[in-house]
Amino acid sequence: MSSPKPNVGAPITPMQFTTVDGGPITIGGPKDRWTLLVVYRGKHCPRCKRYLNKFNAMLSDWTALMNVVVVSADSLEKAQLDKAEFGWEFDLCYGLTEPQMRSLGLYVSDPLSEAETTTRFAEPGTFAIRPDGKLMLVDISNGPASRPDLDELLDGMRFNIENNRPVRGTA
Repeated sequence: MSSPKPNVGAPITPMQFTTVDGGPITIGGPKDRWTLLVVYRGKHCPRCKRYLNKFNAMLSDWTALMNVVVVSADSLEKAQLDKAEFGWEFDLCYGLTEPQMRSLGLYVSDPLSEAETTTRFAEPGTFAIRPDGKLMLVDISNGPASRPDLDELLDGMRFNIENNRPVRGTA
């Protein structure tokens, strides 16, 4: 099943997630600051762990610039295990639904085996959302090996925010 490209420059459909700490987080809609939404494949993915560990090491640079939300389709239990094992300090959410995945334009995969996981999951995606709730930047992948370089992304987002850059890719 295919998904349409995310509609950059348009409001993102508001979505609510729950953090492993029990708090609700809503993306979309007006906010005081920019939001970075990072979607990861889940507990079964070692590449996700390396990527999120690097992200966590840079977290203070990111949170100085924008709100950060990280989510997967994992259960609460799996997300809690990851947070405990890796000591991640960002808002880690769980329970991303397939309709939410498709609304974001993410690629969705079936597990290769029960050893991987037992339910469909989202492939990686990164979304920058303006304070007015409009989607500014999208990076999606159909597999675990392709993700934005975090140093470049941070530098680019800092430039975009400081210079009020327009949305690109709308032609």
